[in-house]
Amino acid sequence: MPEPASPVTFPPAFLWGAATSAYQIEGAVREDGRTPSIWDTFSHTPGKTAGGETGDIAVDHYHRFRDDVALMAELGLSAYRFSISWSRVQPTGRGPAVQRGLDFYRNLVDELLAHDIKPAITLYHWDLPQELEDAGGWPARDTALRFADYAQIVGEALGDRVEQWITLNEPWCSAFLGYGSGVHAPGRTDAAASLKAAHHLNLAHGLGAKALRSVMPARNSVAVSLNSSVVRPLSQSPADLAAVRRIDNLANGVFHGPMLHGAYPEGLFQETSSITDWSYVLDGDLALIKQPLDALGLNYYTPTLVSAAEATASGPRADGHGASAYTPWPGADDVMFHQTPGERTEMGWTIDPTGLHDLITRYTRESPGLPLYITENGAAYDDKPDPEGRVHDPERIAYLHGHLSAVRRAIADGADVRGYYLWSLMDNFEWAYGYEKRFGAVYVDYATLARTPKSSAHWYSRAARSGTLPPVTAAGE
Repeated sequence: MPEPASPVTFPPAFLWGAATSAYQIEGAVREDGRTPSIWDTFSHTPGKTAGGETGDIAVDHYHRFRDDVALMAELGLSAYRFSISWSRVQPTGRGPAVQRGLDFYRNLVDELLAHDIKPAITLYHWDLPQELEDAGGWPARDTALRFADYAQIVGEALGDRVEQWITLNEPWCSAFLGYGSGVHAPGRTDAAASLKAAHHLNLAHGLGAKALRSVMPARNSVAVSLNSSVVRPLSQSPADLAAVRRIDNLANGVFHGPMLHGAYPEGLFQETSSITDWSYVLDGDLALIKQPLDALGLNYYTPTLVSAAEATASGPRADGHGASAYTPWPGADDVMFHQTPGERTEMGWTIDPTGLHDLITRYTRESPGLPLYITENGAAYDDKPDPEGRVHDPERIAYLHGHLSAVRRAIADGADVRGYYLWSLMDNFEWAYGYEKRFGAVYVDYATLARTPKSSAHWYSRAARSGTLPPVTAAGE
């Protein structure tokens, strides 16, 4: 790729962060009162994860967090997004908090602030307490009420020191991969349950935002992180454009419709009427869900390419969410997914920074004046140390340069993007893929758990310190 004629420079207050999630990095799954989450149960179920791998130890962040924060500081990060383990704080999903669990997060926050790194908390990143799943999980309305209680507990404990809050991370994955295709925990395959889960996740967001605001200083920011899809048609035919609308409703509108506009998208109820009657959407729910947001988090990896399915179409879906006989797209059996052309990451996802620019500009139009953060963006590659122990990952540097340049173009076009959180700070447990896929800017030797910043970490550090993107050709050291 040719270098830009002039340096790509970001606004002075732009946050340069990295992101992680609790189950992927913490380990210590049985310590200090923590009980199993759905991901503990799922990962211990034979055949559910690559190699039967689990997050029991992960990268042992629970015991190494001070060293990890020091590493963030060395890299010049100005922000760190992490999630709270619900079952570490509230083991049954009900009742009072376990103070030892809260103390871990209090200590982590204090350590971040001591190093002048802004903490950004995600309350829910897919690890529902198993007891709540046993009681019905996200298809049960009561889970949304339990989430509000949990949000209030964490907000009371940390709201005096943490200003950035995110209610849910990627509720699409929780609803449709967890309850539809079954490739994520809890591994259920029930289309009606996945739609019910989507509504109750929306309700949890609204109730959780309200609970946070009831106990935190008014200066704090409450947001949600959506993995909104950039859905493109294979052709401009009416049938392919109709396929885009259908998938856009299921990927995006099912969440941003209620959260941002107080209504589900036109067509969604009709398109899924053979699956559910939506009678669980009660009077007043949409008003509860549409809480004022202080910001919106956008997670982006690759665009989605769809067409109307041919009558004889068969074979694996190309939607990038794992092999399953069950679909994460209820009511969309007449839609075909295609692999977008171009270079791909180790996940098989096409590298296309234009999708990130399109996503940002879409939400700038959807909600004018709402600040945006890129709360996840990154790539998996087959990283290996060289004989000297260094880890060179020029592909990731090129990926980051391309996507950060797309963010800067969107800012130049008028978007209010205030920060970028690289996914991920370090290699970790990549859900059903186990430890096969490495997304980290920091290499983790899983035998010793030693951390080694990759070339991309050094490159990103230079960007964070200067506010200007170094050339792709920079060694990054």
